[in-house]
Amino acid sequence: MSKIEVNAVEPQCGTTLTLGASGDTVALASGASQTGFGRTGTVNWITTPKTATFTAVSGEGYFCNTSGGAFTVNLPAGVAGAIVSVADYARTWDSNNITVAPNGSEKIGGIAQGAVLNTEGQSVTLVFVDSTQGWVNTMDSTSAVQGLPPYITATGGTITNSGNFRIHTFTGPGTFCVTSAGAAAPGSGTGSNLVDYMVVAGGSGGGSGEAGAGGGAGGFRESPGTASGCYTASPRGAAPAVALSVSVQGFSIVVGAGGAGAVESSPGLAGIQGGGGGNSSFSTITSTGNGGGGAGGTGTGASGGSAGGGGAGQAGPGTLSGGTGNTPPTNPVQGMNGGNGGGPGNPVGAGAGGGSTVAGANGTPGGGGAGGAGATTSISASPTAYAGGGGGGTYSGPGGAGGTGGGGTGGTGFPNVAATTGTVNTGGGGGGSGGCNGNPSNLGFAGGSGIVIIRYKFQN
Repeated sequence: MSKIEVNAVEPQCGTTLTLGASGDTVALASGASQTGFGRTGTVNWITTPKTATFTAVSGEGYFCNTSGGAFTVNLPAGVAGAIVSVADYARTWDSNNITVAPNGSEKIGGIAQGAVLNTEGQSVTLVFVDSTQGWVNTMDSTSAVQGLPPYITATGGTITNSGNFRIHTFTGPGTFCVTSAGAAAPGSGTGSNLVDYMVVAGGSGGGSGEAGAGGGAGGFRESPGTASGCYTASPRGAAPAVALSVSVQGFSIVVGAGGAGAVESSPGLAGIQGGGGGNSSFSTITSTGNGGGGAGGTGTGASGGSAGGGGAGQAGPGTLSGGTGNTPPTNPVQGMNGGNGGGPGNPVGAGAGGGSTVAGANGTPGGGGAGGAGATTSISASPTAYAGGGGGGTYSGPGGAGGTGGGGTGGTGFPNVAATTGTVNTGGGGGGSGGCNGNPSNLGFAGGSGIVIIRYKFQN
């Protein structure tokens, strides 16, 4: 590598002057200056963010943090080739802007006024050209370039995918084990560290005896679907329900068992209340079971997530009330009331269990009440109903239909038709009994077990 020193050169017009050869370094002596070359279009970035009004220096770039409020960047005196860059440090210029002010009467883009930068994530490079245009923008990025936020990774339950979303289905107890919690996506409002959920408790059993009542459905709770879009949540996912954030840890999953159907009573026509369903839970969300169907002839329905219906019978003392749903209370509600039992009379029907969205129907002289309808959600990638109430039994006439979402049907004493169970992993209530001692129809039937589903975005 050679070194060429040029101390003085005669003025050259219309000729090409080459300094140095390939691989050479051309240096200016101490105290010397250059004109006419301009800059190469780069700046040296100052990595300590600016948070208040300051005066820029040519050849420097600045990260401007307006989280604490708007401020001004004063440009230096304009010299041909001067260059200054600014960038939105915290992506807040849309709410707290930056004003870039020229020196004195100098111009920015041909206008002697300051420029306001108010786009989130913006960065701008200005070069001073001449007195006509002043500072000219040579580079303008109007969006921030950010790394893709990491997404949740987890194990547990039965895992399926729906597009960019992952679904964990728990039909029994287990652990949702989060190995990577993801990170909130800045500016999106819904970070990738959020999960949607559906938690359904076990449905309750139907009551036994002459016209036993239907069991209440398990409590049903759901998030609104904001964390893992592309599906329709049930009405129970309405505000103030929200998605849950997760961290790296194991989350214990509890899936409630269905409540037992009431056994045959002896002696007499009075029955026994159905067993309550078990609670289901995930993280801070617990859905309540309980809600057994009332005993035929003597029993009111038990309260719970959704409540059991009231029993009824030929020898009953009169109308027996259903239990109270949404016990303990949640917002949105997790279930509805049970229906009242009819009586005395012959024939007579018992009340039905409440479902997630509709109360159980009252029993009538014509038959048992129909179970309350459950809730339909597409969290599992296809519309599915859960938590329907069990139908009420009847001494004669038709037993009550089970509620949509796994509710069992009520039994009939004459003719002798047994009740049915709530469907497994729906939280449906069991059907109430309908007949006399010694007949299969005199038994209440069990509620269906609960279920927990967790859904989140796992890729882009």
